[in-house]
Amino acid sequence: MSSHTVEKIGGTSMSRLDEIRDTLIVGSRNGDDLYGRIFVVSAFGGITDLLLEHKKTGDPGVFAKFAHASGGPGWQDALLKVEEAMVAAHSELLTNSGDLDTANAFVRERVDGARNCLIDLQRLCSYGHFRLSEHLLEIRELLSGLGEAHSAMVMQLLLKRAGVNARLVDLTGWRDQKERTLKERLTSAMDGVDPATEMPIVTGYAQCTEGLMREFDRGYSEVTFSRLAALIDAREAIIHKEFHLSSADPRLVGADKVRKLGRTNYDVADQLSNMGMEAIHPNAAKTLRQANVALRVTNAFEPHDPGTLIDDQPAEVPAAEIVTGIDIVALELFEQDMVGVKGYDAAILDVLTKHQVRIVSKVSNANTITHYVDASLSVMRTVERDLEARYPSAKISSRPLSMVSVIGRDMNGLSVLTRGLNAIAGSGQEAIGASQGPRNVDVQFIMDRDALEPAVAALHAELIEGTKKGAASSKSKDKKVLQVA
Repeated sequence: MSSHTVEKIGGTSMSRLDEIRDTLIVGSRNGDDLYGRIFVVSAFGGITDLLLEHKKTGDPGVFAKFAHASGGPGWQDALLKVEEAMVAAHSELLTNSGDLDTANAFVRERVDGARNCLIDLQRLCSYGHFRLSEHLLEIRELLSGLGEAHSAMVMQLLLKRAGVNARLVDLTGWRDQKERTLKERLTSAMDGVDPATEMPIVTGYAQCTEGLMREFDRGYSEVTFSRLAALIDAREAIIHKEFHLSSADPRLVGADKVRKLGRTNYDVADQLSNMGMEAIHPNAAKTLRQANVALRVTNAFEPHDPGTLIDDQPAEVPAAEIVTGIDIVALELFEQDMVGVKGYDAAILDVLTKHQVRIVSKVSNANTITHYVDASLSVMRTVERDLEARYPSAKISSRPLSMVSVIGRDMNGLSVLTRGLNAIAGSGQEAIGASQGPRNVDVQFIMDRDALEPAVAALHAELIEGTKKGAASSKSKDKKVLQVA
């Protein structure tokens, strides 16, 4: 095992890079204490949304406009907005005029290169032998790399100005004529880099033959981070966020009532991912777990706090650790003649896969299959039509609901299901459904959407605070100890 750590900084934290420099990266460190850390960085906050599409609202960025308009003119205006946003981002951070000139030139060179590439591709695909649709994945990869290359370069400039021997490690494959696997890309880029005497700043996007976007889409930076940590057999992999990983959202249960998690395991991390909580991408967690590299999640702005250690160790005593919730849609297929007939479930899965709908959970009985999914109602209408075409006699419906989950490494003997239902009822709410698996790592409660927040507060009070209050009165937002963003 190496003595180095591999550490990831997300986009929101990158936008506060001057604060990160003065606390997390430099702070009271000097000399050799500065080194032995490899930083993998995301694009500045909002940049990837402008390059691709907005992660939450779906508003089109450069890629979406180029792809959906068959290369129409709107994408060039969108790319100009990206250039302006990049310049604005680094202008807030860089104070030296020479550094500003370097950053501005870097942005111009990368953006102009991307623009010319897309124009050439558009011209090529005007001939009948070539199809733009066949190149969309490569376009998405090209555009994604612009954001991380920019933020890594700016971070290098900022740290060099602070006296740190920072080194840009660009994995984006910009103008690289060689095809490389991800392992080859990482190995080649790190060749000759000495983390003991310099601080590598690594782009979160890595161009490779596997195509990170194909399988992981916008979770690629955590995949790069985890593969690098496994490759060098890092002492520890660290993700720096803007908050602590804690027992619940303090806005729902009160900042004085949440508890920071000191330690948990990869099983809990997987359950959080299933609930849409981005502690770490499931594939990244798998890579670290298989490589026996422990993960630590910290608050980037409280560098002296050890944060949460995530490894494979079981809990010392049974306990509920986290209460969290997510809005879902319940897709229900009722068919009276389903009893004893095979194939219904497989057909539903085929349709959900076709429309890229993520399944959170499912339940079934003799004649009904219900999938709880993370999707919009508009997408579910299309799913319903496809299923109705396959099963014209079935009754198919979609209903917006929410799911509240109680998660812990080991909850055996705690009667979480029974106590949880009683706590929800005591808060004046009603659970539509509930389920608990035999492994006792999570218990799920299905609620109306307007019952999600009071249910989280009630379950947290009963199962984590150890009280029987139905809801917390405090909704303080002063202390950021949020689970995830």
